Amino acid sequence: GLDLTGTVVAAAIGLVIIVGGRAAANYLATVSFAKVGARIATELRTRVFDHVQALSLRYHQKASIGDTSQRLVGDMGRLQDVAVTAGLPLVGNVITLGVLLVVMTLLEPRLALIVVVAAIVWAVFHFLLAKPEEETDDAYVAGDVVAITARDPGQVLAIHADNTQTVKAGQPLIDLDPATADVGVASAAAELARAVRATRADFTKVNQSGAAIVQAQAELTRARADYARRQGAAAEGAVSGEELSHAADAVKVAAANLTLAKAQAAQARTTVQGTEVGTNPAVMAAIAAYRHAAITRSHMHVVAPISGVVAQRTVQVGQQVAAGTPLMAVVPLDRLWVDANFRETQLRDLRIGQPATITADIYGGKIVYHGKVIGLGAGSGNAFALLPPQNASGNWIKIVQRVPVRIGLNANELRENPLRVGLSATVTVDTADQNGPRIGSAATQVGSTPAMDGKDPAIEARIAQIIAANR
Repeated sequence: GLDLTGTVVAAAIGLVIIVGGRAAANYLATVSFAKVGARIATELRTRVFDHVQALSLRYHQKASIGDTSQRLVGDMGRLQDVAVTAGLPLVGNVITLGVLLVVMTLLEPRLALIVVVAAIVWAVFHFLLAKPEEETDDAYVAGDVVAITARDPGQVLAIHADNTQTVKAGQPLIDLDPATADVGVASAAAELARAVRATRADFTKVNQSGAAIVQAQAELTRARADYARRQGAAAEGAVSGEELSHAADAVKVAAANLTLAKAQAAQARTTVQGTEVGTNPAVMAAIAAYRHAAITRSHMHVVAPISGVVAQRTVQVGQQVAAGTPLMAVVPLDRLWVDANFRETQLRDLRIGQPATITADIYGGKIVYHGKVIGLGAGSGNAFALLPPQNASGNWIKIVQRVPVRIGLNANELRENPLRVGLSATVTVDTADQNGPRIGSAATQVGSTPAMDGKDPAIEARIAQIIAANR
């Protein structure tokens, strides 16, 4: 029912409510509450109410109300400053709302009645009938960002995936130059062949040592027989004492040779005892070296460890990369969650397992995701900041802290309406059921990828071929 001028007046007074919270000095430190109340009352009596009456009179007389409206808005601003600097911003807002209702009542009583009734209805539904819930718009979509790095040095020959493209687990991503790795494989194959041949020679030495023992035993037997004959002849005076002494020395030498042959045989048996060619320590070491070379060769072909969307590709064709160099990232968009940063004053009723509804800014309120609380952070953001605040020194201002709360999302809803990491969202948690725990459950496996143990069938077949060719 207001004309254009009256509408402008109402809008201007409403604007005071929004911008009136400035000048936040602690006025109460120097002025008592009684003085503040007296000052606010004086301002109301001498400025605001006089202007309201003048405004009403001019409006009903169909006279210009522009100058009176301007003075009213200015006085309301000064009154708001008084309340805010006194540390009572709520008082200032209540006074502003009250003056606004007074103005609306004087200018158009029916409009004021409608506003009052609407405010009462909203208050009833908001404070009495609404279900208990906590809401925050300080929430962002998060997910795993799987970094793809070079495991061994090499030059990039080909790139098979780029940013924004979707890849499957095991799909080729990058090819590195395998020339150096191929040389390493060939060298390891030669060392394996040499180890097999050396082991075979060790087995041959065992047979040789056995023959040496037989030969030494025969020499000892012959020397003893000669010495026995010379002893009989020496008794009859047919052999000189010197010759008998030489025969005795020959027995000693033959016995020493037999002992040496037995020791060499024992040493030869120690090298190969309890093994065969394939299980000999030297051969097994060569096999391990060949597997290591083959694994290094396989690292020249980089594949996706998980299905997802490629992001952060930094590698270029022809680039020489070192071990550990980041190449790109893969983000699995079917395993996202939301990190909602609730104020510490909102955490009292939050529990693990409570249902939550999420709306993302990318889709607006038309699409609603459903999830549940799966965990609360171990501390506020400041606690884990690179430079945490030092509240024990200097002036201190209390700031309400926020704690990240992880909200799990429905995988089917993510497939129908995909999200992206980092998007803004609004989270509402239904806190009616407070039977859940406050602390998260025991740790479980988050994810896994197949590990390469070197027992590739092709590698094992090549090892067996090398051993058989050199046995």
